[in-house]
Amino acid sequence: MVDDIFGFIPNNIELYKLALIHKSASIVVNGQTINNERLEFLGDAVIESVTSDYLFIEYPEYDEGRLTQLRSKIVSRQSLNGVAKKLGLDKCVICNHSVSLSQKHIFGDAFEAMMGAIYLDQGYNFVNRLLINKIYAVALSLEEVDEVETDFKSRLIEWGQKNHHSIVFRTKGLGKSASAGAHAFRSVVLIDNLEVGHGTGESKKEAEQSAAQSVAKEMNDEICARLLDRLDRLEASAK
Repeated sequence: MVDDIFGFIPNNIELYKLALIHKSASIVVNGQTINNERLEFLGDAVIESVTSDYLFIEYPEYDEGRLTQLRSKIVSRQSLNGVAKKLGLDKCVICNHSVSLSQKHIFGDAFEAMMGAIYLDQGYNFVNRLLINKIYAVALSLEEVDEVETDFKSRLIEWGQKNHHSIVFRTKGLGKSASAGAHAFRSVVLIDNLEVGHGTGESKKEAEQSAAQSVAKEMNDEICARLLDRLDRLEASAK
């Protein structure tokens, strides 16, 4: 599998097997729970480091803010999930079937775990060359990624400031999912105390971005006009 997807023969195949075990399919060995979460943690750091180095060299005209924004887009769950699918890694992940349907980013998580496994098995320089020269070159378009809007919360807050409307996010935890064991959060967006969108996620940040995105999808000129008109009427009735 590793040689088919990544084009090299591994030294320690057990690392790569572990990288494919989602927490929903965890194995208990001698009282220890075995899954890919630790490798995912390591791979996340490796990907961010390699990507930072690459962008610094590739885009000398970008300032720190733009480099940070582009890196954030590249290493986002959505982006890495897409990379994993293009590589065919989604067909190899071991997980509970119901979880695979309910969680959108398990393939990207597995990709991070695989990068962690490759780092341990082959070293940093190897994973650096592999990620830049083969994976990003084949499965990722930097131009398309750079154009994608991801920070919907900031965009919505900026809109509110520009148009003199208050933007409030009310976010609360929903406890752990019974199937995946992951914490869930729900966030509601209010514009001038009027609920206009909501979203859920595995973290507070993700839930708020999802909620803001639900509003952003509707923020064309016609919807904005109706929303502002509704807000104006509410304000008038409150006086």
